[in-house]
Amino acid sequence: MLKNYETVFILTPVLSEAQMKETVQKFKDLLIQEGAEIVNEENWGMKKMAYPIEKKSSAFYSLLQFKAEPVVIEKLELQYRRDERVIRFLTFAMDKYSVEYATKRMSVKSTKAVVKEN
Repeated sequence: MLKNYETVFILTPVLSEAQMKETVQKFKDLLIQEGAEIVNEENWGMKKMAYPIEKKSSAFYSLLQFKAEPVVIEKLELQYRRDERVIRFLTFAMDKYSVEYATKRMSVKSTKAVVKEN
């Protein structure tokens, strides 16, 4: 049974834009390889953190929403821990209200993108 999940991970700011995208792709590929379905991906870019972590005050933030079997989460988080580019991560199962909110947010975001293009 596939469940909805959301994961946010913070990458070290010393990476180049290409290295950051490569790292995000690595985690997406892992999820797809394990049978997950990527629902949404957001790159929040470089943000100032609320408090320094590992003597760094800013980092790259990334969000992935996906559907997967619960056993996939263990493998994903193991890869987060092994990758020295990942400073912090949080993965949680989304309840039906979270899924509704995320769907609304995605539709508003896509509507704004269409308006921007025109």
